[in-house]
Amino acid sequence: MKIALLGYGKMGKVIERIAIKRGHEIVLKKDENNTYDGLSNADVAIDFSVPTAAVENISNCFHTHVPVVSGTTGWLERYDEIIALCNEKKGGFISSSNFSLGVNLFFEVNDYLAKIMAPYTSYSVAMEEIHHTQKLDAPSGTAISLANGVIENSNYTKWTIDKPAANEIQIEALRVEDVPGTHTVTYNSNVDSIEIKHTAHNREGFALGAVIAAEWLAGKQGVFTMKDVLNLER
Repeated sequence: MKIALLGYGKMGKVIERIAIKRGHEIVLKKDENNTYDGLSNADVAIDFSVPTAAVENISNCFHTHVPVVSGTTGWLERYDEIIALCNEKKGGFISSSNFSLGVNLFFEVNDYLAKIMAPYTSYSVAMEEIHHTQKLDAPSGTAISLANGVIENSNYTKWTIDKPAANEIQIEALRVEDVPGTHTVTYNSNVDSIEIKHTAHNREGFALGAVIAAEWLAGKQGVFTMKDVLNLER
């Protein structure tokens, strides 16, 4: 399979290594210093760029009829616009705040825990995420996905980074040197606490999941999620 890499930073280089190890060919390594030349030769594109470049990258894929997997966060205020373009151009698209297989299983655990905890109002939920100091957005897209998972399965209505009001989930975002990503969801009461936690040891899990998603997406049309890739729909 021929892959275009849109964004060639640390994650892009890890994705390149894993893709080549799995027998794929890299036909474009796009960063701010070069063009999209070679994109049309790709079977699929993987976008791990920056929020300011993501929409242009994804749009170019749809216009070139190349399905695209995007792991860039911080641009989702334009998500509906991108989905409309995908449908118009009959493109293929997967966007995820986190492509790690472990994190996507963690999302499922988080949803289930929120659902069974919802009747027990003596517990309040809070979240903490820790990432490396180079991460541009805060809170992380993964933390927002976790918060939305709780909101969809409970009486909580929104998340905040400030002191929470009633029915709000507080997300604390910490930036620490050389931390790939740690996410903790805690339910606290006066008598005990319940905690689930995912700790990434390196970038390999994110990169492998993105390549697996690209392998799955190649040749498909439509808007999909990692639930589709991992067959997690219940």
